[in-house]
Amino acid sequence: MREAGSRERSQPAPPHVVFEALAGPDRDPARPWLVLLDDEQAPAVLDSAPPARLVWSSLWVKRPDARIRFDLAADGAGSRLRWTLLVDEPLPDAALLGHLRKRLNELINANLRYTFGQ
Repeated sequence: MREAGSRERSQPAPPHVVFEALAGPDRDPARPWLVLLDDEQAPAVLDSAPPARLVWSSLWVKRPDARIRFDLAADGAGSRLRWTLLVDEPLPDAALLGHLRKRLNELINANLRYTFGQ
């Protein structure tokens, strides 16, 4: 698989809390954050090493080969969270790749982050 995008940002919650949110995004109905679009599907956890790493299956029907790896590290009272989008060759065209990256950014660095109060 080839890296098609990656971004690291802080999260206000500690790694074990962020890990739990990623491992079970629908676990807390009072804090929904994984709001999927029509062309997306719920991911499955393919691999994990709590609380430092987790791998999701694809969110996208158009790219079932895609994987999203999350790497977590402590950062003071919070976390550093890096998502990495991995895909098989050929890489998506520029428009689709931009869409996939933007969606991950929205879901992880906006929606998830907001559930922790930031």
